[in-house]
Amino acid sequence: MARPTAALLQVHTSVFLFGLSGLFGKFLALPASVIVLGRTGFATLALGLVLALGRRAVRLRSPQDSLGMVLLGILLAFHWVSFFYSIQLATVAIGLLTFSSFPVFVTLLEPLLFKTPWRWIDGAIAALVVVGVALVIPDYRLGSATTLGAVWGLLSGLSFALLQLLNKGYRQRYSALAIAFYQDLFAFMSLLLVAPLSTLALTSQEVGLLLVLGVLCTAVAHTLFIESLAVLRTQTASVISALEPVYGIVLAALLLGEVPALRTLAGGGLTIGTALWASWPDKTSAETH
Repeated sequence: MARPTAALLQVHTSVFLFGLSGLFGKFLALPASVIVLGRTGFATLALGLVLALGRRAVRLRSPQDSLGMVLLGILLAFHWVSFFYSIQLATVAIGLLTFSSFPVFVTLLEPLLFKTPWRWIDGAIAALVVVGVALVIPDYRLGSATTLGAVWGLLSGLSFALLQLLNKGYRQRYSALAIAFYQDLFAFMSLLLVAPLSTLALTSQEVGLLLVLGVLCTAVAHTLFIESLAVLRTQTASVISALEPVYGIVLAALLLGEVPALRTLAGGGLTIGTALWASWPDKTSAETH
């Protein structure tokens, strides 16, 4: 198989697995914090094995980097807990579609965090996402589980955007796999302090599902995605990543019987389209740097 073809297959497989991960919020009748504890625990073991077999350097170079990884691990834990909590409160579609707004949060936050120039197009992108999210949410009653689920989905997107932006400096010093390993590890350790483990007795089926979520939908998916970037342009991989909610919604319809309303699909289409627009490279800027 030609390398570009194999890389395309890798990135589509990884995005499919990322989309599948959202369904575990419904498959598992466990608190979101326990689901993420299992996910990060098994992912840490799998990623550690990949790094050990590849004999890749993973040692953190300074106390500042260690502290940064701890804080980003806590942020990753919040991101995934809010993501699964969103799905548990609402539906897989609403959780995935509200989370998929994260490129827009990146567009809005980058000028604030890194003092990059603000452009009129950033305001237009934000306005379109507001409209898209407004369509995604079918119920605006105060205290409605669906509305709260959408809010948690947006918080998941916001925290993921912060994670991507704050990871920029580390990507220059460490491999993506090493970053994923440490952040999964510290997310796992932070959740050990707050997850209600004393009241739980996991069944073998629940442990098996957490193993699939942690190894297949996290460690394997992440590894395939990173390996595809050695061949594909980052932009190509980013565009394919927009299929994550599409895969997730189709799987939820087939496996859970969750068929979203046309209004939700229309809002999701607008949100995903705007997110693609936000992540499309600015050729003018690229030519001047």
